[in-house]
Amino acid sequence: MCWLTWPVLFPETDIYANVDGTDLGSVTKAMEGIIARHQHELPRGSHLVLRGQSETMKASYFGLLAGLAFSILLVYLLIVVNFQSWLDPFLIIAALPAALAGIVWFMFITHTRLSVPALTGAIMCMGVATANSILVVSFAREQLEILVGDARRAALNAGFVRLRPVVMTALAMIIGMVPMALGLGDGGEQNAPLGRAVIGGLLLATVATLFFVPASFSVVHSWQERRRKTAHGAALSRTIDEFDELSE
Repeated sequence: MCWLTWPVLFPETDIYANVDGTDLGSVTKAMEGIIARHQHELPRGSHLVLRGQSETMKASYFGLLAGLAFSILLVYLLIVVNFQSWLDPFLIIAALPAALAGIVWFMFITHTRLSVPALTGAIMCMGVATANSILVVSFAREQLEILVGDARRAALNAGFVRLRPVVMTALAMIIGMVPMALGLGDGGEQNAPLGRAVIGGLLLATVATLFFVPASFSVVHSWQERRRKTAHGAALSRTIDEFDELSE
């Protein structure tokens, strides 16, 4: 459909088209390529502009991606305040890259394209993955105090003790999202990317929470304990030397 309008400054031709049999993102990408190829062929003062739902889609993508990044930053800062540490919150959010990888992987194998529901599911997945990591790291910190600096045993105990709550939380979310991910019923395919993003993200995030996060906790805190012992030994050696000099 084509309309010719005459605004105050210059004439404008609007071409309206609907998407049929494909997704808006693919159509937008194809149209942007066509516009880029023919832009230089236009008369001077004329230009092509792609508007409509494609603009809304881009604005939505930008807003959700910015919201995803801001949510991760905000969660990190809140955990820093709660744990009174900059390091342990970083270990907690170490499972989030695995969640993002799981989202990309699951959407790839299910042939699901990136969409607003998928990004919404990604934000939901970040929250659940962070909560599970907090369970593991907080218990490992408690064990570290009880075991007097044995970070390896503290991480192992945290992995074993928190295995059931982490798996139960992840499974409850995954099972709850299965009907949505299947896209059954009228209009079910519209929200299916949300369920698929949550399922894929939690699958890999749970594995990372139970294995990668405790391993990182063990390595980092063991290194800190060695540094602490080395510094304490050096300080004690200096004190003994000063005492010997005073004795002489």
